[in-house]
Amino acid sequence: MTIAANQLQHLWQRGCDFLGTEYAIMGGAMSWVSERNLVAALSNAGAFGVIANGSMPPGLLEKEIIETRKLTQKPFGVNLIIMHPQLDELVEVCKRQNVTHVVLAGGIPASSTVKSIKDYGAKVMGFAPSAIIGRKLVRNGVDALVIEGMEAGGHIGPVTTSVLAQEVLPQITDVPVFIAGGIGRGEAIVSYLEMGASGVQLGTRFVCATESIAHDNFKQLFVRSSARDAIPSVQLDPEFSVIPVRAIANKATDDFMRTQREVIDQYRSGALDKKEAQLKIEHFWAGALRKAVIDGDIEHGSVMAGQSVGMVSKIEPAQHIIDELIEQAQRYLDKKTATMKSVA
Repeated sequence: MTIAANQLQHLWQRGCDFLGTEYAIMGGAMSWVSERNLVAALSNAGAFGVIANGSMPPGLLEKEIIETRKLTQKPFGVNLIIMHPQLDELVEVCKRQNVTHVVLAGGIPASSTVKSIKDYGAKVMGFAPSAIIGRKLVRNGVDALVIEGMEAGGHIGPVTTSVLAQEVLPQITDVPVFIAGGIGRGEAIVSYLEMGASGVQLGTRFVCATESIAHDNFKQLFVRSSARDAIPSVQLDPEFSVIPVRAIANKATDDFMRTQREVIDQYRSGALDKKEAQLKIEHFWAGALRKAVIDGDIEHGSVMAGQSVGMVSKIEPAQHIIDELIEQAQRYLDKKTATMKSVA
């Protein structure tokens, strides 16, 4: 093992030990994309695949876990959305299938949910949009944190990855912390590890893996797009909240703006009450991600992507993507070592 390889291993040893993997790189849980094929491919490549449960019912999740195990003997996890109406049943599925890592997303999970997962022996991970919430999650029993900046694809918060890392990493050291949002190269991985992170999570870089079931139209748009093309959705009126979603701009982006204006006008005229208007706005994107990912409608579907989409240049096997990230990280560490020696 080279000096750089040893250095990298030392930097993310805690994350590797926590995940049970060769590399402390988690696959972001992307609905319709992070299913058995991509999850298994990432785990087989030495990283850590995560099944995106999304709105799956318990029976479908159980089948997905079973089918994933047919494709890999390596560790992988399951991402559960805490607002899911059948959350308790989903946890039971994870217990029955002895899922080793459960990632809880979409808010602060109840202590009882965390306890029910830990009681059967699994490790629990949670998303922390701030140090305050991170500490609360740790007090509630969460074993590791993911902090994700606004550069990520899909639903995003208001703070950048670099700022969150500076806020959280110095304050929370008692559990492993994984950094996510806008990470597309190995040099960035090393920089966050050196700041105190135990590992990273990447999503956008893996959408164009050969093993990803995303439609070719979806993948080709990723390859053609730059960082500036991945923009957050805009809220037009403070009375009607819109959780920002970062996606590649298309006709649906314009349609969403137009729909908001029309609905707000209907509310102002008395044609709709406030609840009806809010629901109409929220339902605009229903099924839009599937339309893009599975059906290939990249004009009217939602092409969720992080700003690291500009670093996606081709469709290639997951193993090649992981290998490239590791090579970049080690080359960066080699340069640092050479610089230090020349200065000395």
